[in-house]
Amino acid sequence: MARIRHPYVAGSFYAGTAESLKRQIESCFLHNLGPGKIPEVVKGRIGNIVGLLCPHAGYMYSGPVAAHAYYNLALDGKPDTIVIFGPNHTGLGSALAVMNEGVWRTPLGDIEVDGDTANQIIRESKIIDADASAHRYEHSIEVQLPFLQYLFGSTFKIVPICFLMQDLSSAIEVGEAVGKVLSGKNAVVLASSDMSHYEPQRDAERKDRMALQAVESMDEGKVYFTIENYNVTACGYGPIIALIRAAKILGAKRAKLLCYRTSGDVTGDYLSVVGYAAVQFVKS
Repeated sequence: MARIRHPYVAGSFYAGTAESLKRQIESCFLHNLGPGKIPEVVKGRIGNIVGLLCPHAGYMYSGPVAAHAYYNLALDGKPDTIVIFGPNHTGLGSALAVMNEGVWRTPLGDIEVDGDTANQIIRESKIIDADASAHRYEHSIEVQLPFLQYLFGSTFKIVPICFLMQDLSSAIEVGEAVGKVLSGKNAVVLASSDMSHYEPQRDAERKDRMALQAVESMDEGKVYFTIENYNVTACGYGPIIALIRAAKILGAKRAKLLCYRTSGDVTGDYLSVVGYAAVQFVKS
């Protein structure tokens, strides 16, 4: 019997039933901070997008920003495999952990893990362990899945990789392995991260803009040192750096910020905000 990774934040970070979840995702696309319309998935795969950065808070806070990334992905067509990098908030499991078999369940159905690709990445990287326990209670990857299912049903596979260890060299090594393994495949790499946490709006925006300029420069070292030197409290900086390295190997020529907002833009409370960004990495 296939290993099932059950949803952990259904009913809290996002709606817990299929119908209410579909409505919630549509409201993210239509939100005044979102793209403003429901995307239509193009037939076939254009393949210009090789990577995306998406936030992972509750949909009421970060869903409209994430919707910008998914709107653009819909216009680029369906990938067969999506490798998702997320930070490990729980401290459980291996330092760099991939789930390499089974399915991930959400209210919208089951998504199969691409075991062949996952095992190729394990062999190529030598620092990633097959460890499902790191994923059991972790929300950063889970919250991306309903958006993907809304667009593509369950006709794609995932490779979920959880980062407890986020140093520069490890992140580059993971990105390099993933880039090499995905070369020639119909695949996209997705990094799940929020930006600054619990700072006044002005401080969060200033720091996040510096970090996002570094991301747009596609310079892994610059991203790492900007986050370190300016104390940018982005939770998934390892995944972002790994995404940049993988995207460059997969032919990305530029990174474009699609949307940046904070929780304050949603709630009106600007005293203590969390920053959210959507970025796409494209070949042209």
